[in-house]
Amino acid sequence: MEQKPKVAVLLSGAGVYDGAEIQESVFALLALEKHGAEAQCVAPNIEQHHVINHLTGEEMPEKRNVLVEAARIARGKIKSLSEVSPSEFDALFMPGGFGTAKNFTKWAFEGAKGAILPEVANFIRAMHQNRKPIAAVCMAPTVVAKALEGTGVKVKITVGTTQAASPYDIESVNLGISETGAEAVACNVGEFALDAENLIVTSPCYMMEASILEVFLGVENTVIKLLQLCRSQIELV
Repeated sequence: MEQKPKVAVLLSGAGVYDGAEIQESVFALLALEKHGAEAQCVAPNIEQHHVINHLTGEEMPEKRNVLVEAARIARGKIKSLSEVSPSEFDALFMPGGFGTAKNFTKWAFEGAKGAILPEVANFIRAMHQNRKPIAAVCMAPTVVAKALEGTGVKVKITVGTTQAASPYDIESVNLGISETGAEAVACNVGEFALDAENLIVTSPCYMMEASILEVFLGVENTVIKLLQLCRSQIELV
């Protein structure tokens, strides 16, 4: 029987404006199951940067925990990032959402110069150093760029394209990606960018104007490519 790849799904909370993008997260879990992988949700046990009312967009006067909030998406089946090792997994998938740029990094407030959470950076670096494929969608590719900044690795990633409609300033994010030493690649929703040398696959998803179906297809296509890379690496062991 073929070995099921075990994939860590790294969540930054629950909710697009202050945590992980819920639809992208669920689509990833569905696609991983559909295409024969075992998913394990993980998240750092830290306080969120802030809490956003998703109805009004306003900040709320309360505190929430990233791991506790991410457990909502995982239906409680989640582990603290500090309690797992990259050696337990064959690949990594990172959904988007502003939690990636608020809780994992400070990109949302300081751009590419913002700090990255050390345990997130260390996890990503360890996966990369051990030739374990990484997928990131939406804003999450910027976390990969920050994690590998200063390592001498020049990754090729995408957060979208300036040639199609987007609710965000793609050009500005691309400039930030370049500041980290990574290369920004243009892709539209539903497409993905493959960095075959570094075993990294990225897709814009909700960084572009997109329907829920387009985002699902983008996530699924990314997962399919991730698992192809993953199975190739398993065969080499």
